[in-house]
Amino acid sequence: MSFLRDLFDPLFNLLGATLQEVHSLGAPWWLSIVLLTIGVRTLLFPLTVRQVRSMRGVQQLKPELDEIRKLHKGDPKKQQEETMKLYGERKVSPLNGCLPALVQLPIFLALYYTIKEFEGLESFRTGGLFWFQDLTAADPYFILPVFYVATMMAAQEVTLRRTNPQQKGLMRTLPLVFGLFLAFGGFPSGLFVYWVTSNTITLCQNLILYRNTPPKTPETEPGPEARTPAFPTSPEDNAATPAPLNRRKRGRKKSGKR
Repeated sequence: MSFLRDLFDPLFNLLGATLQEVHSLGAPWWLSIVLLTIGVRTLLFPLTVRQVRSMRGVQQLKPELDEIRKLHKGDPKKQQEETMKLYGERKVSPLNGCLPALVQLPIFLALYYTIKEFEGLESFRTGGLFWFQDLTAADPYFILPVFYVATMMAAQEVTLRRTNPQQKGLMRTLPLVFGLFLAFGGFPSGLFVYWVTSNTITLCQNLILYRNTPPKTPETEPGPEARTPAFPTSPEDNAATPAPLNRRKRGRKKSGKR
């Protein structure tokens, strides 16, 4: 753990100084964490936009990806090559969807060490709100973990509108697993303030970025020239086509002569 502390030391110093600066302006410690989270997520918003575009691009390629899997079912190497080729042609990268999470990981670690460093401050230990007065201690009533799971599931539900049912079931269980791990992991309440605030911001961003669900690609119907003609068009077909109307007329003329 000391290795991670030394690795993210510059970020640790930056977050600690920013948190103290916001608190010096008159904001209580819990509100300082909220404002710090808003500032961090604002800086990460361009990456969030790239993530959403990448995820929606991959979802729109699903019919073509399924076709590649069918064509190269017995050749995983060829299947991977064609998949990467399709991603390159459409300029879509699934890795872009992981960028915000990867960037937030060191921020989370730096904030964790910042809170541990502030344990010696009496004002920080009493700078919470309502039932979680001590920001360095775990929530004794597990209310913050419940808020964490609820806000995470709400933010995630917006992104699962065009996901297949199997993946939806898996994705919906992840917040519960994370929530149980964090609830019984003894993490300080100050971290949950950061997580709940971050999840709420994610929910608002998803509602804005996903407000227009991309339409499904319509199946192409054959044009008039590609459809099977109702009547033959070639001279040979005309000659081979029976003409019941002509026969009736001829029959009427013969009966008239008689």
